[in-house]
This record gives sequence, C-alpha cells and structure tokens, in this order.
Amino acid sequence: MQPDRVVYSTDKGKITTCPTCGQLYKNCRCGQQVAPTKKSDGVVRVMRDRKGRGGKTVTVVDGVAGGEAELTTLAQQLKKLCGSGGTVKDGNIEIQGDHCDKVMAKLTALGYKVKRAGG
Repeated sequence: MQPDRVVYSTDKGKITTCPTCGQLYKNCRCGQQVAPTKKSDGVVRVMRDRKGRGGKTVTVVDGVAGGEAELTTLAQQLKKLCGSGGTVKDGNIEIQGDHCDKVMAKLTALGYKVKRAGG
C-alpha cells in the first residue's frame, strides 16, 4: 500500500489512484503482485567500502544469486577464509576488513563469475 503522493501541478493536486488499475491506493492490489527483486546479470561484484561505517573498511560481495540460506553459508565460508567477522545485509555479504583479493579467488574457485567493482 503506497501513501498518497504530493504532485506539484495545477491540474490534479494529490494523486490518489493507482495508474495501473485505477483503484484508490488503499484498495490497490497491483503492488502486492509484483515483488521487488534485485536485478542480476550473473556477475558477482566485490568492492571495498567505508561509507557509513565510521571509517572502518569492509569488503562487500554483491550479486550472489540464491536465498538467505545460501548467502549465509557462503558468508560463513568467506569469513572463515579471511579470519574476520561479517554479516549478510540487504542481499549483500559484508566481510570486515579489506579482503577483496582473497574473496575474489575463493568465489572464482567456487564457479562464480567475479568482477572487482569500485576503486
């Protein structure tokens, strides 16, 4: 269910109906049918990131296909390989520290198509 949006035009004011089905947003069922999915091109991207982490460096693995259980088991393998902690957030695996080379080598050995992203 989407809230009403303010549109800055002189014609209509607030838009209260769904553009797809024409129903009011509170009665609309269009949003429930389409689940937001991550666009995946089959390439796993490995990047180093520090934004929003108080200056701490993490290695982010993005684009791994599979469910939460597969991501968790892969994250455990990568954490054990790097000897550091990490987590799974928003479909991404985050490993504490700069371990891009180790992670890329392991993912390539597991059969993933891997690219280095970022700087």
